[in-house]
Amino acid sequence: MRIVVVGGVAGGMSAAARARRLDESAEIIVFERGDHPSFANCGLPYYVSGEITDQQDLLVQTPESLREALDIDVRVRHDVIGVDPAAKTVDVRTPDGVETVTYDALVLSPGARAVVPPLPGLDSPRVQTLRTVGDAVRLKDTVDSGARRAVVLGAGFIGLEAAEGLRMQGMAVDVVELAPHVLPPLEPEMASLIRDELVRLGITVHDGVAATAIDSRFDDDVVVLGDGTLLEADVIVLSVGVTPDTEVFAAAGVECERGAIVVDAHGRTSIDGIWAAGDATLAADRVTGLRRPVPLAGPANRAGRLVADHIVAPETARPIPHPLGTAIVRVGELTAALTGANRSTLDAAGIDYRTVHLHADHHAGYFPGAEQMHLLMHVRGSDGLILGAQAVGRDGVDKRIDVLATAIANRMTGPDLIDLDLAYAPPFGSAKDPVNLLGMIAENVLDDELELWYAEEVDDPGYFLLDVRDRDEYDDDHLDGAYLVPHKEVRARFDEIRDAAAGRPIRVYCASGKRSYLAYRVLRAAGLPAANLSGGLTTLRALVPADRALV
Repeated sequence: MRIVVVGGVAGGMSAAARARRLDESAEIIVFERGDHPSFANCGLPYYVSGEITDQQDLLVQTPESLREALDIDVRVRHDVIGVDPAAKTVDVRTPDGVETVTYDALVLSPGARAVVPPLPGLDSPRVQTLRTVGDAVRLKDTVDSGARRAVVLGAGFIGLEAAEGLRMQGMAVDVVELAPHVLPPLEPEMASLIRDELVRLGITVHDGVAATAIDSRFDDDVVVLGDGTLLEADVIVLSVGVTPDTEVFAAAGVECERGAIVVDAHGRTSIDGIWAAGDATLAADRVTGLRRPVPLAGPANRAGRLVADHIVAPETARPIPHPLGTAIVRVGELTAALTGANRSTLDAAGIDYRTVHLHADHHAGYFPGAEQMHLLMHVRGSDGLILGAQAVGRDGVDKRIDVLATAIANRMTGPDLIDLDLAYAPPFGSAKDPVNLLGMIAENVLDDELELWYAEEVDDPGYFLLDVRDRDEYDDDHLDGAYLVPHKEVRARFDEIRDAAAGRPIRVYCASGKRSYLAYRVLRAAGLPAANLSGGLTTLRALVPADRALV
């Protein structure tokens, strides 16, 4: 059997390597249009930052090492420009001309290319992308040659990693993001924490605004923003997203949707004998069922492996799992991570959900070094099924998001988290881990033991706001019009609270939601209509401008 793989890196090389392990007799050929068939794509920003010092460390495998270890014929600078499914051939542009190669099984893993918006001046030589080892080397060379000012277009994961890396090299950095906030997949109350950290790092953030033109000059470029701001730049990093690189295969009759290759549960395309994996394929989201590409290394590697299983041993091959889109990024001293669906995708899918917030220490508070984590979880309103989660903090974020991703993959409910037996010792966690606590909050909400109100409702004039923090906290700042009764005094001053509320629904809050929950339970037991602010003022401050809500 001759297996031809189009594209290396995650999906393609995983398929090729797995096929060899399953079938020693197969002839396996990999065509890679670039110079490197297997490289650390996710490590590129860290080469730019100087944290990875040797570009050779970015090369996971070379054509020579793959030949020696796995007897795979890897051909770099070979670009597949045509497919004939009837003849089972591919046309390949090589350094020596075009050649035609036959196949028995064809695996398409062309990946994605950078989105190039219709922006005047984008053809400037100072505009660079960060998709390949060559891109990273060129960008680092630009920095080393004396560039001092950078503009990063796009504040997604790669954009922010690039911005941080350039800032670590001492450059002045501006980040421009068309969406209302950086890291658009994050909920706004989480993203604002990352924005604050970018500002702390000295990076200037322009969110909710588009770049409208690039004006090339002799010494530098000027990026023109929609609000009239002019940003001078020695280098411009284009990172506004990616799109599947599939035109050649669509022209050959492979079914595509919104540019992405349509595959079944085993990676088979619409054409017999052709499979596909990786960033260029369409995947059904595990939570919402919405179909979209998921350009992440983990799902691509797993899909490539399972595609090879189906080619070599279809009778025992497992289906490719639907992805959750679990992702993580470091920004300065913070880590942001997410898994599953966010509000926008849940709304688009028409799924009813409840959201809970938690601000907890990453390990026992009495042990030195405890750092606060900010967690958010969406659960389905009907049965508490966990739909998505996000976390931001200085430490412990990766552990919690991986637990929550595992919970979603196993269709656990919020209350199921209460019973998870998680590792505990004071330097590592708490007896009630933040994951357990999320489950407890979710259970209370689902059982109607806790009614929440949210920061978005802060301007509603029909509520009686009750601040249950201490006097000094209240004096520092509080919600406009809020009535102060410290939580330990709520029982003794119950009649006063009832009279002041004058029949209005009571909206209780504290700093994080814990003390106000205790107060809420007292009011609820007395039959007063009350609700507790989800996440307290910590969440509200991250979501609502302070000058609008706090006095």
